[in-house]
Amino acid sequence: MAQTTRQNPTRTTHAGDKAFAPEYQGALGSLSVNSSLSDVLTKGSRELRAAEEAGEPKEMARCGLAVAEAYRRLGNVTEADRAWKASYRAARSAQDIGAMAWAMWSGGTLARQRGALPLAYRLLERAADLGERGNDVLARGYSLAGLAETGRIQGDYEAVGALHDQLLTEARSRGEVRHTVWALEGIAQMHRNTGSYDTALELFEEAARTAAAGDDRRGRAWALRGIADVVSVRDGDTERALALLTEAELDCRRMHLSSALAYNHKMRGNVLYRAGRYAEARDTYTQALAEFSAMDEQRGTALSRLGLAKSLARLGRPRSATRAELADLRDTFTRIGLHHARAMVERATTELGTGPLPDATDTPATPTAPTAPEPASLEPAAPERATLEPVSPEPVSPEQAALEQACARP
Repeated sequence: MAQTTRQNPTRTTHAGDKAFAPEYQGALGSLSVNSSLSDVLTKGSRELRAAEEAGEPKEMARCGLAVAEAYRRLGNVTEADRAWKASYRAARSAQDIGAMAWAMWSGGTLARQRGALPLAYRLLERAADLGERGNDVLARGYSLAGLAETGRIQGDYEAVGALHDQLLTEARSRGEVRHTVWALEGIAQMHRNTGSYDTALELFEEAARTAAAGDDRRGRAWALRGIADVVSVRDGDTERALALLTEAELDCRRMHLSSALAYNHKMRGNVLYRAGRYAEARDTYTQALAEFSAMDEQRGTALSRLGLAKSLARLGRPRSATRAELADLRDTFTRIGLHHARAMVERATTELGTGPLPDATDTPATPTAPTAPEPASLEPAAPERATLEPVSPEPVSPEQAALEQACARP
């Protein structure tokens, strides 16, 4: 991976900064980053109906964004898809470029969650461009972070390592607790995945402290998950890892964080597997698999399948069945574009002694992760028009054409 160094720029805000959720806007601006997603959805839906009745498209866009994000984080991807597109249409009707950027960011984040990485790149690049055109620093920053995260989960660390560092510096300079925590965790994860466990642990612990000081419970839950992973794989400290995951799970449940909870359970399976507690690992992976499948989260589903396949192999599953499962997972990770996860499958074949896997059946090209850009690098290839309707870089894929058509529908 690209060399990443811990940034420590001069802070321009006070140490007592608290995390906030910039996706909660307008009538929902009083909501906290720690608000229960069920509460966000209830209040957001109520305020959205009021804005629709009043004929206020700008407020419809703002409330629709919160509704879209609540649905997405609760795992209701169908309603999330409808909501972000409706938010985008309302923002376009109001000629609000910043609100358009936020809606595109939500759509790109949802696309990544569903494993549609080429679409995620396209939407997030467009969101970053709109954020810059609309002078919405946070929308641009969140969209660049989305691009960085998309590259990171693919395993393209060389491409996005510098971008993570850049975003960490920017977040710290503005005193954005939530974004600082996200960047620290992302850099930590890249170090963990490349074997730099000491650095990874230091960064995860810093993220946990920063999140706690800023009252960012969601960020702290993710950081505790990272700490648990490292102390399990580096130190073999199973009980401490499980205790950390139990602590993180409490906040996930309190805030109804469906996706974070599923990833917490998958990590618990990893910890149990490393400890040789294969039956418990099998049961935990099965639980996580059901959770991810229910929310159409392809990456989590595939990773849970991998853990389950390894556990079942250790419990005596026929080698031929394990080999077939691993081959299918290899093809799945290739199709989604998760290079690091595909390498995990290859390591599993050696670990489990399954022998060579059958030839791949589906190995399409995957999107290239973005490098750390100057703002101008996200300008669309096509010239800007006088209207605010997004201009897609050519050529436009059938998926993107369908998306534009869906966004245009009233």
